[in-house]
Amino acid sequence: MINLMSRAILMSTPLLIGATAEVFAERAGVMIIAIEGIFLIGAWGGFVGAFTAGNSFIGFFLASVLGVIIAALYGVFTVKLKQHQIVAGTAINIFIAGIVTFFHRVLFGVPLLPLTIEPFKTMPIPLLSRIPIVGPILFSQSLLTYVAYIVAPLGFFILFKTSAGLLVRSTGENPESVDVAGINVERVRLIVILIAGFMGGIAGSFYSIVYLGMFTSGIIGGRGWIAFAICFLGNWNPLGAMVGALIFGIAEALAIYMQSSGGGILPNEVLIAMPYILTIVLTISRKRFNVPTKLGTPYIKEH
Repeated sequence: MINLMSRAILMSTPLLIGATAEVFAERAGVMIIAIEGIFLIGAWGGFVGAFTAGNSFIGFFLASVLGVIIAALYGVFTVKLKQHQIVAGTAINIFIAGIVTFFHRVLFGVPLLPLTIEPFKTMPIPLLSRIPIVGPILFSQSLLTYVAYIVAPLGFFILFKTSAGLLVRSTGENPESVDVAGINVERVRLIVILIAGFMGGIAGSFYSIVYLGMFTSGIIGGRGWIAFAICFLGNWNPLGAMVGALIFGIAEALAIYMQSSGGGILPNEVLIAMPYILTIVLTISRKRFNVPTKLGTPYIKEH
């Protein structure tokens, strides 16, 4: 049970980072439909950086840079050019899937065995990690996990307790009033999108640097979409996203545990699909959503 819960918190890490980023973006009125592609290019960039430089932190840096670049591309299409967010995001996701596979082959060819790196080591916190039960679960995690569980409550504080957070929320609820106040709505949305890209790239790199120590084209496998779903299942609140990420982390850890132990009566395909089935069930069962008023609506300034 201790190992299961420890793995659940580990697996919740990228979902929490991605969902928190999505919360901020959607609070500003922009759905990051390209989140799956940003996760994927983050995973690829993280692996390339860590593999070629022999340093995981170089991998995290490259992942974040690529995430920002793709987010900037998405921002230009949706905020500047006023293109449909779903169409633009879907196109970028398809584009990233193709370009990552292409450049991976250009750089590394088609090796007989997958290229690997040493996964990023866990960092037990002195003294706290020795606490019975709680220590191995909470305080023997990856550095990225500690960061994720600090970022979520910090994000809540920024979003709901600061003037910057009020500006972000106002941009998603009533951009006209923000514009009247002399603040550039497009600039606010672009900044939030770039921050979301940074965080999404880091989230994606978790899978290649921390979890698997390798890269494959299917490494993300829809987890960007799960982070996207956690955003609204958590009611556009970073603390709600933290709860949602933990629930999905438990589901994924349980699926992995059941696969490794034979799975019992459930087919392997069902075990793999468990987190995605949970996404559908929770989405259908949720009745009330506090949707930002202008979510998904481009702001067109009236002259």
